[in-house]
Amino acid sequence: MTLAAQKIRLILELRQAGITDTEILAAVEKSPRELFVPPTFGDRAYDSVALPIGHGQTISQPVVVARMIAALDLNDRIKVLEIGAGSGYQTSILSHLCRRVYAIERHRDLLRDAQERLDMLKRYNVTAVVGDGMKGWPDQAPFERIIVSAAAAEVPDALIDQLAEGGVMIIPIGDQRRDQMITRVSRQNGVISMDELWPVRFLPLVPGRPDDRKTSKRASV
Repeated sequence: MTLAAQKIRLILELRQAGITDTEILAAVEKSPRELFVPPTFGDRAYDSVALPIGHGQTISQPVVVARMIAALDLNDRIKVLEIGAGSGYQTSILSHLCRRVYAIERHRDLLRDAQERLDMLKRYNVTAVVGDGMKGWPDQAPFERIIVSAAAAEVPDALIDQLAEGGVMIIPIGDQRRDQMITRVSRQNGVISMDELWPVRFLPLVPGRPDDRKTSKRASV
């Protein structure tokens, strides 16, 4: 099956999963998933599975990405904070649906490769940095939307503080020993509310950066 045929199959699968927003489907079509997976897995790029991308990280199933983005309720005037850019696949889709994406990734190598892909696709409304996602991006806050691509035991206070009035955050909540729940966090009139949406399995949201631990080890020698 050609890549074009595989992409058509994926769009049909997303529709069957309840993703009917034509703008989201168009953004998925414009984001070639084969570009965001290692060459070893190129023939599985459009399978509905998570795939390894290095550093113990994965690119999420397309249906999970699409459902989380749909839950954000985006428009082209919105500024989005993305925690966990990974390979840049979700970042690319987001960039077609909002005004600007601010993306944070812990792993410098992953972010470098993601940035190269996004530049190749001319996704110039993305600003990305290496950083600790649990701390968010206070210099650019507040954000109308926040999306987190790793599971936290509870919603980080820093991210709640950076959520704009009327804003929405989509984040997996739960540990690795039980089901996690995609949770919609909203701020209305200064009040934070949380609604559980559906169960998932994500890697954990980890504080700090790998570079920080290396620096600490060198300093303690």
